Amino acid sequence: MSTISGDPMQSLSSAVPPPRPLRADARRNHARLLSAASAVFAEQGANACLDEIAERAGVGIGTLYRHFPTRQALAEAVYRDQIEALVAQARDLLGSPAPADALATWLRAVIEYSIRKRGLVEFLKTVLEDGSDLAWCRDALLNAGAALLARAQEAGAVRSDVDITDLIRLTHAIAWASSNTDETNRLLAIALDGLRR
Repeated sequence: MSTISGDPMQSLSSAVPPPRPLRADARRNHARLLSAASAVFAEQGANACLDEIAERAGVGIGTLYRHFPTRQALAEAVYRDQIEALVAQARDLLGSPAPADALATWLRAVIEYSIRKRGLVEFLKTVLEDGSDLAWCRDALLNAGAALLARAQEAGAVRSDVDITDLIRLTHAIAWASSNTDETNRLLAIALDGLRR
């Protein structure tokens, strides 16, 4: 099994930059903007109308620009937020009594994330190039998955010759090949059968 160097989950805490503190109303606006931007980017791509994002968030365009001075800053924040949610879910699943089920649940979440990010794909290609200040997101995602995979392998539930990079590629392929939820679930079930020891 190939792994990401060091203790996967321990390295996450040092990989994720600390968030800057915001007032309560600013935190609410920030969360609304991220949620609206995630939906609009998924529907319209990275060139989505920022006025529409502000409108859906229930704030003025000035508030959007105070939080995110550029379109790229907003798109990066959406990406970061989604990766942090997947990392947090992986941490929670590490306590599951069924390691194989925990891994399957997380892989399903990664597929759902991959489907949502289609509208940002061109942007993400640039962001994830080596040297990007968001390169930690890729590492955080791999480390989170590696911890779940290692636990399932140690329990004897998953083949030992699979690594997390294989699984992330599989989830992305399923996301791109699927046209509906039933198809997604069927393809994931086939992939999970192939992972069994």
